[in-house]
Amino acid sequence: MTDKPRIVATIEARMTSSRLPGKVLMSCLGKSMLEHMVDRVKRSRVLDDIIIATTVNTTDQVIADEASRLGVKCYRGSEDNVMSRVLEAAQNHNVDIIVELTGDCPLLDPTLIDLAVVEYLDSGVDYLSNLSDEDFENGLGHPLGYAVQVFSTSVLADAFARTNDPLDLEHVSRPLYQTPDRYSVKYLPTPQAQRGPHMSVTLDTEKDFQVICAVLEALSPKNQDFTIEEVVAYLAAHPDVCRINQDIGRVKV
Repeated sequence: MTDKPRIVATIEARMTSSRLPGKVLMSCLGKSMLEHMVDRVKRSRVLDDIIIATTVNTTDQVIADEASRLGVKCYRGSEDNVMSRVLEAAQNHNVDIIVELTGDCPLLDPTLIDLAVVEYLDSGVDYLSNLSDEDFENGLGHPLGYAVQVFSTSVLADAFARTNDPLDLEHVSRPLYQTPDRYSVKYLPTPQAQRGPHMSVTLDTEKDFQVICAVLEALSPKNQDFTIEEVVAYLAAHPDVCRINQDIGRVKV
């Protein structure tokens, strides 16, 4: 019988975001955006740990302090080479399987993490994600802000050894899904009730913060464990909120 793999979520976060500096520590309902996210990720049933992957910059000491306050691990690495930062975080904490998350997803649903990990383990693929570009562009994806990517530390180490492309180093798992001839890839379909490709609850700008706070203020008092389905239903029923950040261009890689 083989040992159970150590499954850990890495959350990339830094204070020097170009569009909204300090965004992960912006506060809503008395909690930072990072705390909202960590609290939700902690509800996953499959994770053995959570690591905040931040930078060695002095400006990110506050993120390391926040990680300590929230009772999760922290690794500090390169600002620009995010791939090395995540890989080193995993290697330093003996991680077998990485659940890659970005710190701009404070409303992430932990059930998406659980499903992605189970499907990853069952499928035996090198890389699994809950959103493909094709589904998103065809209106079949969830709102921005719910991305979950799963792969092994060993596969990421292999990809890291093969690339020096700045885009790969910035976007961590890009060489996995961009080279399906080398790595096996699987995308999960999005159930109808989770679809909202015209919606965004990812935190890139002040307008995004307004939308996220509106969702939190509407749903959190009733149930702090609110689901992606409830967020989609709320935004569908409140198009005025949904429209706040619809003019924002998003970066594709």
